[in-house]
Amino acid sequence: RLHPVLQRHPRTPRGPPRGRCDCALDGGGVVLARPLRALAGVGDTSDAAGPRRGDPRAGAGRRAVSVDEAVARDVPSAVHRRRWWILAVLCLSLLIVFVGNSSLNVAIPTLARELDATESQLQWVVAAYSLVFAGLLLTSGALGDRFGRKGILQIGLVVFMVACVAAATAREMWQLIGCRAVMGVGAALIMPSTLSILVNVFPPHERTRAIATWAAVAGAAGAIGPVATGLLLNHFWYGSIFLINVPIVTVALIAGAVLVPRSRDPEEARLDPLGAILSIVGIVAVVYGLIEAPERGWTAPITLAAFAVGIAVLVAFALWELHTDEPMLDVRFFENPAFSTGTAGMVLIFMSMFGVMFLLTQYLQLILGYSPLGAALRLLPMAPIMVIVAPLTPRLSARIGANRTVGLGMLFTATGLMALRVTDVDTAYPVILGCLACCTSGFALAMSPMTAAIMSAVPQRRAGAGSAMNDASRELGAALGVAVMGSLAASQYRGAVDDLTTRLPEPLAGTAESSIAGALAVAHRLPGGVGALLRSGAEAAFIDGLHFAVTAGSLLALVAAVLVTRFLPRDIAHEGALHDGVSAMEDVAEVGLGGVPPIFADSD
Repeated sequence: RLHPVLQRHPRTPRGPPRGRCDCALDGGGVVLARPLRALAGVGDTSDAAGPRRGDPRAGAGRRAVSVDEAVARDVPSAVHRRRWWILAVLCLSLLIVFVGNSSLNVAIPTLARELDATESQLQWVVAAYSLVFAGLLLTSGALGDRFGRKGILQIGLVVFMVACVAAATAREMWQLIGCRAVMGVGAALIMPSTLSILVNVFPPHERTRAIATWAAVAGAAGAIGPVATGLLLNHFWYGSIFLINVPIVTVALIAGAVLVPRSRDPEEARLDPLGAILSIVGIVAVVYGLIEAPERGWTAPITLAAFAVGIAVLVAFALWELHTDEPMLDVRFFENPAFSTGTAGMVLIFMSMFGVMFLLTQYLQLILGYSPLGAALRLLPMAPIMVIVAPLTPRLSARIGANRTVGLGMLFTATGLMALRVTDVDTAYPVILGCLACCTSGFALAMSPMTAAIMSAVPQRRAGAGSAMNDASRELGAALGVAVMGSLAASQYRGAVDDLTTRLPEPLAGTAESSIAGALAVAHRLPGGVGALLRSGAEAAFIDGLHFAVTAGSLLALVAAVLVTRFLPRDIAHEGALHDGVSAMEDVAEVGLGGVPPIFADSD
């Protein structure tokens, strides 16, 4: 069954000419074609490709076939009829991933109380998900392309569900941390599959609308997660925030098995398992040193060893990626200022924002006394602020340049973070909201140009790698932010609270020094004035740590502002992505995660 376009490009004994189609049949009679552009004669100047657009011959006889038309003809009618149901399944799967990523911060004080967690354990339970997610994101897309996207999606859902059940029954923090890491594995398998399946299912004229829906669900999940967590924690135990995922995943699994078609990339992208292992081991070792340093000491042998191992492994990762034929991440991309500056800026701003948010949710609940739901609702305005500010980016970028737009956004973020130094034990919520509005506005201004910079720096055929690197840099920045900001705050807290615990018995002193939640629990058990003194001292120590962390976050954002203003190009190639975010996402999805569009193993 050869597509008519394919029949016009028979393979020659010398191999296919550049820009032509190299086609073959797999065992099931499925058309496997490469490259995509050659299917429609795009970029082919020969007459064999058919008349070009604008050619007088295009109106007579066989007309030119566009890429989108070639793609649309390969979508089976049975799949086309149920495409919106398929989108519902994909969005449900995506919702699980982003809710899992955004919901846990609100639960931190609850976990500290119910599982007697130390500050370092609280950092690990948040960072474990993001670390594994970021480390596997570059590889998981290739797994789906090679072995089938539907199968990888289903496996990811099963892994995520099993991890959620185990997390709900965890009785020790180390168990919960392990479950969160496994959830990160499932999330990394799910996310790339949803977008690549979407691109394979929808015809071109509906694809923008479908991807807009996909993106809206991803954005809404960031707001839904904390509120849902707060609502559950107001009525149930901490395990409910994980167990609630089980029926949702079950529906997605069953519906996906029935509705979602099988698809794969005929190029059968090669895997780089060693690169994935080296990157995860190196990053985890560095993060281990950052998180454990406040408790074990910054110059302790275990801390120094962790940093040394992490740096050595990351150097080995870079050397391996330079010499392997199919690297997970082509480090030569970093020679392009747009790619290196965009990636560095993305990591730094996510470090600043997410590291501070990790501490701010604890401040709202443990210092100001809000419930989990109350804290989540008070963070909710960040979502509409981003929706309002983000559309202003294209016009501003066209007027003053992409580099200055990003620099201005990071300056806003730095200002908002520094303004959080006004927080105290009785700070009014409107003051906090004003600081968050400034931070979030800057964050929204910076994101689109940096994403466009990263994508403009990679060849079109490697757009999937660029997209994955963009996502991975966000997750890595979030994990590093929790580790760095949490460690800075913990070091400051321990130093300030140490004098208050010298006369306490050892078990109580250790608990009070481990976290602000532990100190408040100990203070509640102590008589009268002693408990009140410990409580007020611990609150002041935590606020000192928060102020230290927001200052560091503000400085990071300032460094990023200088970096991007100096090195990010003013006019970014493919800057149309800034003018239409949905179209940019469609391009990335179609060329990148989706590989070569619709190649179906069946029409079931």
